[in-house]
Amino acid sequence: MRKLFVCLCCLVALNAWAGKPWENGKLKVSDNQRFLMFDNGTPFFWQGETGWLLPERTDRAEAAYYLQRCREAGYNVVQVQVIDGVPAYNHYGQMSNPYGWNFTKVNQQGVYGYWDHMDYIIDTAAENGIYIGMVAIWGGLVKAGLMNVEQAKLYGTFLANRYKNKPNIIWIMGGDIQGDINPAEWNALATTIKAIDKNHLMTYHPRGRYTSAKWWAKAPWMDFHMFQSGHRKYGQRMGNKDYPIPDNTEEDNWMYVDSTWAYRPIKPVIDAEPSYEDIPMGLHDKNEARWQASDVRRYAYWSVFAGSFGHTYGHNAIMQFLKPGYPTSYGDAGDVKSWYQALNDPGFSQMKYLKNLILSFPFFVRVPDQSIIEDNGQQYNRLIATRGDDYLMVYNYTSRDMRVDLRKISGDKKNVWWMNARDGSLQYLGEYDSKVLTFRPKKGITGIDDGVLIAVDSTKDYLSKEQTEISDQTLAGKARDLNE
Repeated sequence: MRKLFVCLCCLVALNAWAGKPWENGKLKVSDNQRFLMFDNGTPFFWQGETGWLLPERTDRAEAAYYLQRCREAGYNVVQVQVIDGVPAYNHYGQMSNPYGWNFTKVNQQGVYGYWDHMDYIIDTAAENGIYIGMVAIWGGLVKAGLMNVEQAKLYGTFLANRYKNKPNIIWIMGGDIQGDINPAEWNALATTIKAIDKNHLMTYHPRGRYTSAKWWAKAPWMDFHMFQSGHRKYGQRMGNKDYPIPDNTEEDNWMYVDSTWAYRPIKPVIDAEPSYEDIPMGLHDKNEARWQASDVRRYAYWSVFAGSFGHTYGHNAIMQFLKPGYPTSYGDAGDVKSWYQALNDPGFSQMKYLKNLILSFPFFVRVPDQSIIEDNGQQYNRLIATRGDDYLMVYNYTSRDMRVDLRKISGDKKNVWWMNARDGSLQYLGEYDSKVLTFRPKKGITGIDDGVLIAVDSTKDYLSKEQTEISDQTLAGKARDLNE
């Protein structure tokens, strides 16, 4: 009996220690306007997963399994389309708008309705310590005139009242659309939600190769910015006449951070939709090559080292929840690769190494600094650097030689490591004088062996020389003590 009591006490202690992110307080923008944090000062690194059709295509068991896998892989945000039709239908055949934009009767006794399932997803995500990024309505529906200003106010009132007290909500306006298309509807929806819900942050998801700051830099409801670097490869213009970026920069997602911070006031920024793993380059031609795990890693490190406060990953099969019997897009089908098979693709589990790396060092002092690098390259050969006061990191996609100025941070001596971005493994390279040095990363035998050169003031102990991997900064990596 005593042994059982001890086990139960240990389990209670473990659960109390585990906690949830929002136990640190509400999520808010940091004082320097470049990061997210909690009320108690704890930093929040957004490791997002793209689950657009989660509310529409999964049943309860599937949703729970998916969110569990997200937690295990270190994700703390899942972006979803709340409705992708007017009405939208879910796995159970229930409609999002059974009475049009009048939501007063959606809770029917004995009926597991559309919004009951949405509630279940949000609550199950909360159990896993995950925020739900709520894209309230997809942009194409608003563009088609399926929600006007008055309807937006009704919808916003319903959403805000239903979810304002949930701890794990982040509101996302837009949905793959420019902000100057039906701006009155977006303003009505956003301001209505914000007037009721004082607890949660809000942003806007734009069309590919745009930043939300282009239209909403001064909007009072905009807490942080999103950009969508999109799915095109270098040189893939695809006949688009309204092309907002220079040719042959299509994959350079780092440039959106600077372009967003050119707007005032400065607000935190994130790449909310880079190229997805296993999706055709450019999306629409199934014969094009597919984006691989190395590509999604490159997008993540480029964006975060340029100054983004986190990153969102996506996978072609997962974001659609592909499985036999459902319509498919973008060159694949559920009988080729289902969403639950795609959870085992390498990129899905490799994003956590970036989060763990960033959280291993002082968070709020980190800045992008390309002056660290001498003799930089272009496109895939571009190195990208970030630093704090006493540490610096350089991401190297091609494992090429690199000249790094160790004088950019404090300390007469620097301890230097190489982190492999594929598996988070860490190799101590030695102690070096504080000067410009050339480093030659060891190239992998197969595939792209991208990684990060890490240099730290030798008087600091953020990493140990004996350390062989980046420490897991999330509960996902904490093994249960079977002898408890």
